[in-house]
Amino acid sequence: MRILDRYILSRFLFNFFSSFVILMFIFIFQTIWLFIDDLAGKGLDIIIIGKFLFYLMPNLTEKVLPLTVLLSSILTFGNLAENYEFAAMKASGISLQRAMLSLIVFIVFLGVVTFYFANDVIPASEQKIYNLRRNIAKVKPAVAIVEGVFSDFEGADMNIKVDRKYGENDRFLENVTIHLKTKTKVNSTVIKAKTGELKSSETSDILQLVLYDGHYYRDLERSTTKGKNKYPFANADFETYTMNIDLSEFNNVDMEEERDISTEKMKNVSRLRTDIDSLNQENLRIVGAFSKNIQTRVGAFAGHRKDSIRRAKEKKQPLVKTPKDTLFKDSVKTVRDVINLFPEWQKVQLIASASTNMTNIVTSVQGKKTELGKRYEIHNRHILALHKKFALALSCIILFFVGAPLGAIIRKGGIGLPMVIAIILFLTYYFIGVFAENYAKKNEIHPILGAWLSTLIMLPLSIVLTKRATADRGLMNFDGITEFFQKVFKKKKSITT
Repeated sequence: MRILDRYILSRFLFNFFSSFVILMFIFIFQTIWLFIDDLAGKGLDIIIIGKFLFYLMPNLTEKVLPLTVLLSSILTFGNLAENYEFAAMKASGISLQRAMLSLIVFIVFLGVVTFYFANDVIPASEQKIYNLRRNIAKVKPAVAIVEGVFSDFEGADMNIKVDRKYGENDRFLENVTIHLKTKTKVNSTVIKAKTGELKSSETSDILQLVLYDGHYYRDLERSTTKGKNKYPFANADFETYTMNIDLSEFNNVDMEEERDISTEKMKNVSRLRTDIDSLNQENLRIVGAFSKNIQTRVGAFAGHRKDSIRRAKEKKQPLVKTPKDTLFKDSVKTVRDVINLFPEWQKVQLIASASTNMTNIVTSVQGKKTELGKRYEIHNRHILALHKKFALALSCIILFFVGAPLGAIIRKGGIGLPMVIAIILFLTYYFIGVFAENYAKKNEIHPILGAWLSTLIMLPLSIVLTKRATADRGLMNFDGITEFFQKVFKKKKSITT
């Protein structure tokens, strides 16, 4: 390796690692702010919090690494251009591409490492985060209660939802809704209360949930088979209602315990490809079965029989011709003609039955549409997760070819203007990716396009900037525009004269 290559590479690596550390700390503090309600004031060990943040770091790399490559490339070539080192290279016959050679090799190597990181390390860290959060919820039940959504207490066979938690260790609850499950996992009891309070002791395995000013409702089991059409229930209002929840199963928890539960973020490329095929086949099977069910209920699109002429030809039998005297025109041409075949009292029954049937079919279609929408969203998420692993690796290479020529063009080093430009470009890249990903999940655009859109938009920008930096042109060339208008005005003058 030549002295110049070592010099440029060392400058880039210094900017790269320093930028990566600083940006990682910024994103970690942002993550702490997002999870502050779940972590602070819960009595969690500092080691557990440290593990939680450590497992989050690989996931943050998806955001930190592209910004780091962009910023470090702008800083490196901006400093070289500002100190006239880049001009000296050109005077010595060294082009921009030759100066970038050692960095190109490093960035390609970085892209390969990034793909390995996205394929193996990030899925493992996602699994660790999921298991750790579940185990924290078992050790500290107050953490398991999330505001505004139903939280599941598996050991107690209950779901609980609160509008707000407040007070010391979030012990006080506001607008509490509880669903109690039977042995068959059916929600048979609903309890609503305006306020509630969690009371527990470190030496006891019993958690007391005291509810105030509420209502109790429970579906009762039918005592006889004759009462199958009756739905007995019990309800009552209360001022104070105390529930004892056994936490013996919750507190005997190994914080390193793992469960075989996975989402698309916890899977590598081979697992994603297998699951994508499985999900696609299952969705097609459900759609086909539902279509046949609707066809049967509607009575349309029934399989038609072969006509008599074709059957006779296949069996090589003589055709039986119908005398013309027995033929007559069909008098039924419209739906109204069919209805008119029945008496008045049957018309009412026929129309009412058809209306009820169509209402039931529309309700079934709408329900199945919602179900299939969720299933196809899961399918799209898997396709997105698969292609984002490749897009992340390629984005590092493309953003380098955006940042390096841009730094050579603006000729500014330091953390002032380069930082501003890097942040603007990264936010553009990031928000395009976020919007495209959200549209792809809802099946409004193809998931592959949603994963690659932000990278594909940056690709022509990198080509244009590299060409302009190689030709030693500015960021915006207004000379061509002014020359064009000057030629236009000269032509007009010559015509008028």
